[in-house]
Amino acid sequence: MHRRTIHRTRIELTELGFGASVIGNLYRTTTAADSAAALDAAWDAGIRYFDTAPHYGLGLSEQRLGATLRTRPRDEYVVSSKVGRLLVPNEEPRGVDSEGFVVRDDLRRQWDFSRDGVLRSIEETLERTGLDRLDIVYLHDPDDHWRQAADEAMPALAELRDQGVIGAIGAGMNQSAMLARFLRETAADVVMLAGRYTLLDQSALDDVLPAAQESGKSVVAVGVFNSGLLSRQWPEEGMKYDYQDAPAELVARARAIAEVCEAHGTTLPAAAIAFPLAHPRVVNVTLGMRTAEQVTRNAQLHGSTVPGALWDDLRVRGLLRDGTPTPDHVPGPAAERSP
Repeated sequence: MHRRTIHRTRIELTELGFGASVIGNLYRTTTAADSAAALDAAWDAGIRYFDTAPHYGLGLSEQRLGATLRTRPRDEYVVSSKVGRLLVPNEEPRGVDSEGFVVRDDLRRQWDFSRDGVLRSIEETLERTGLDRLDIVYLHDPDDHWRQAADEAMPALAELRDQGVIGAIGAGMNQSAMLARFLRETAADVVMLAGRYTLLDQSALDDVLPAAQESGKSVVAVGVFNSGLLSRQWPEEGMKYDYQDAPAELVARARAIAEVCEAHGTTLPAAAIAFPLAHPRVVNVTLGMRTAEQVTRNAQLHGSTVPGALWDDLRVRGLLRDGTPTPDHVPGPAAERSP
């Protein structure tokens, strides 16, 4: 699988990454066997970038990811995790986590972007995963904590990076405006952008992508299916968009894009994966994958050819914003299948 380097670092990411939130029992239970099978399938497909966080299943995702990756050669893969939510004992457990993960709530999340919180979080992640190091560390959802995240957490991560303990640092969020600030105003190397540069939402063209271009930094794109609406060949009513039921007008727009994709001999999910990779600052698309079958499907979608004429057709029809990059912006094998 083709790799791209995080700008100004030595960290190389495969174009497709494995998002490990779902193996932390996001929304429903996933067995340990299914999680291991999904990770093995990802490895067999050539995926070598794996992303997790303490938040995902109150540590379960990190534990499961580490259990599988510890059996693999450490220099052959890249792992990222996140800081900002410490896991602490829950004094008032109710039985099940209240933030979308089907796990016991013996622990709870505690916001902490202090220097000590960052160091403690990394140490606990290494204990849960059993790994010797993290290659990338992101600040996780610092929306309401800009000052502490920028003034304490990011300098702490920069110190670890400069010491060679971490390869790259950044922030991950569902909004793009603050990510642009992290790129412009802090030592971040890369940001994880969720859902703001997709076939249905190109708002990142107004802030984070220009910031990455100007600062010479990189973007990892996640949420490219917008919570599911772009994940099937033919979107239907009742599918999710940004964690909520998709409005009828967005379902109709997604179906219109799907019709153009079919006319060009491709599918909506294949185009959704290919689209962000056309931008010169996007180095990876990471997808949440629960089963081996999902991994195989997504790897095949990523490897399929998306005709360049599709993107021009979508622009002409007003289904894709003007100003999105064209294929010749992307060097190497990715160019043929990117917009």
